[in-house]
Formats: sequence, structure tokens, C-alpha cells
Amino acid sequence: MKRLNLLIVMIMALGMNVSCTGQPATNDKNPAVSEAGDVEVYYFHTTRRCVTCQAVETVAKEAIVDMYGDRVSFTGYNLEETDGEQKARELGVSGQTLLIVHGDQKINITNEGFMYARSDPEKFKKIISDHITPLL
Repeated sequence: MKRLNLLIVMIMALGMNVSCTGQPATNDKNPAVSEAGDVEVYYFHTTRRCVTCQAVETVAKEAIVDMYGDRVSFTGYNLEETDGEQKARELGVSGQTLLIVHGDQKINITNEGFMYARSDPEKFKKIISDHITPLL
């Protein structure tokens, strides 16, 4: 009975992990994504979101607005809505993803977001800055 309970808990934990972290590979190339000088940040999510998913969006948006103002855009998309589905297809996104886009370069920082948005937001903001500042 103990083994069955342990197995059930492990399956549930794995399922929760997969649902919140399924993203494409980092630094995919797609020349038609944005203008060469633009840096855009996109956060793709589903309708049902955990506290960490919400923190990733909140901290990322706050960091971008505070550090870059209008020089870097931040847009959140719901993958379960039409515009979110279309943008996800255009960028090759298949799950919850935090993506920095500059010209043909795409930088996926979803894993860092999920690791630090709640536990160490300042570290997460530094990671965002480390990726965006060289692109400007």
C-alpha cells in the first residue's frame, strides 16, 4: 500500500512539472520574428495558472518596465485564446514559455523564471537583464 501511495504521489508531481514547464529548445532561429532592432519579451501561459506561473509573469513584466521602459516590449498571451495560439505558432512555442526575441534570435528563459521568480526575484531580474542588455 505504501508503494502504491508513493507511486501515485510521484506521478502527480511529474504531471504538475510537465504541465508548467513544457517549452521548446532555446535560441531557435526564425528570421521573420521581429525587426532587427526590436527586443520583445513574450510570456505564454494557459488559463489555469499556479502561483509560480503568475509570479514569472509579474516579476518579468516589472523588471522589463523598470529597467527598459518603452525600449523593450512585454506581452502576455493565453495559449487557449486565438491570438495566443497564433503567436505561439509563429514563434514555435508549445507550452508555458518566457521568450526574449531579437531579430532572428529567440532566448527561452522559462526554466530560470520557474526557479527564481518566487524564491529569488532579484536573481531572476538579473538573469533577464543579462540576456536583454547585450541585445540593445
